[in-house]
Amino acid sequence: MAQVQEMTPATDNHPAARPLTVAIGIPSCGRSDILSAVLPLIARQSRQPDAIYVCLSSPEDMDPRCVEGLACPVTVILSERGLCRQRNRILAEVSADIILFLDDDFLMAPSYVSELVALFASQPDVAMCTGTVIADGIIGPGIAVDDGLEMIEAGLSRPDLPVTFAPIYSAYGCNMAVRTAAIRRSGLRFDENLPLYGWLEDVDFSRLVAQHGRVVRSSRLLGVHLGTKKARTPGIKFGYSQIANPIYLMRKHTMSIRHATVQMGRNLIANFVKVWNPEPWVDRKGRLRGNARAVVDLLTGRLAPQNVERLE
Repeated sequence: MAQVQEMTPATDNHPAARPLTVAIGIPSCGRSDILSAVLPLIARQSRQPDAIYVCLSSPEDMDPRCVEGLACPVTVILSERGLCRQRNRILAEVSADIILFLDDDFLMAPSYVSELVALFASQPDVAMCTGTVIADGIIGPGIAVDDGLEMIEAGLSRPDLPVTFAPIYSAYGCNMAVRTAAIRRSGLRFDENLPLYGWLEDVDFSRLVAQHGRVVRSSRLLGVHLGTKKARTPGIKFGYSQIANPIYLMRKHTMSIRHATVQMGRNLIANFVKVWNPEPWVDRKGRLRGNARAVVDLLTGRLAPQNVERLE
């Protein structure tokens, strides 16, 4: 069990050499509606980010009017589709001390950015951190924006919320922040061999960053992942990635054998059991077909994450 530690907040008695700067990076593809609903909510932050970078696969992926009320500069970048490709394009542009990667359907509590800067300022050995997800719509039909905002308000009203953080194996990709000095020194990038949705790219990147500092989760960084279903990877492609990506990362030594086998076993069992009575929002039959294709490719020596781009 991870050891929970008390976090010492930054104080005026121990000021940083200079205030840390923070940029938010959001990759998105084909989800203009959710971007238009979520991006303006960044204005609710008690401490505004110094910059926002939105990486799109097409200009039509965002209505530019949705950022008119934001106080910080917003840079729109165009890139080939693919989560890892788009995050790498953001990394190439960012000059801030901290880059906070958010999914386009992640809602932050108003204190999120302020608490994030305080954590990095008071813990110089932390290279990466992720927040506490109050609710995650990815495991269900998804959460509406208004419902997500209500959940955040309810979470903030919890009495005696501790200022703690704990070491973790991997940050959660929907909200993960990195000290950019840690990745600039070693030229770290997201692995573009993990295409499309980039399944488990957060594990891979976290284990690389962990070589340069601690990876932690904070109970003060609160948010809700809406889990919007629009423009998600098709079932057969995602099912293929559920097998191909863990094996690729295991061979790359950024995912342990234990973590990889547990991940694959859990997905195979879930797809096989639930295919008989699938959730309306999950293509279990497609995922199971993708699992089977990946197993065949593994046995014939053709398994590779990039194969999903050729699947119909």
